[in-house]
Amino acid sequence: MKSDKRQKAIELRKKGYSLNEITDKLKVAKSSVSLWVRGLSISDLARRRLYLRGVTGRLRAAEVKLKEVNRKDEFYLMRGRKIVADLPANKNYQKILCAMIYWCEGVKSVEYGMCFMNSDPKLIKLFLKLLRENFEIREERFKALLHLHKYHNIDKEVAFWSEITHINKQQFLKTYIKENTGKRVRDNYRGCLSVRYYSADLARELSALGKVFLSEGA
Repeated sequence: MKSDKRQKAIELRKKGYSLNEITDKLKVAKSSVSLWVRGLSISDLARRRLYLRGVTGRLRAAEVKLKEVNRKDEFYLMRGRKIVADLPANKNYQKILCAMIYWCEGVKSVEYGMCFMNSDPKLIKLFLKLLRENFEIREERFKALLHLHKYHNIDKEVAFWSEITHINKQQFLKTYIKENTGKRVRDNYRGCLSVRYYSADLARELSALGKVFLSEGA
């Protein structure tokens, strides 16, 4: 019986079957199959089957892993939506959130007013929404400065950021063009925007609130 299985294992291996396939087909230990076919010469056609089988197996494993990652991402997104939906509509809470965003991405020097810089349109939009809804703001004090590369269309990007920030195009300062070799163009990169608000008091209030929350909220 063992001799028959050994012979069948050799025949299957010559046809390009993997060790796992032979093990499953003959219901024997993988160590035995490995010993039986060790050093066996196989045809190019058999080698090609083994290679394709390995590629297919890796692709299947990658697909299973991707599905599991997507499942986990969706789970945490759903949980995150519930947490956000349950947040209190409290002005003090929103002020703290605004201050913490500023603490992470804002300029710490406050003498010349508030300066917030980022390349993420959603983050800038949220920051300005919280700022406008929870602090006394005069729209004419806003200024915006775009940092772009040579491959950007300045008029197009100014129009885009003006719509995101609700800051009039006339309040945009002269665009700063950063050095770029032109060899690396980042898809969907709309440049980096610096939002300025000329009020040292507002900058101090945001910085102080962030400092207090970090020291006493922890």
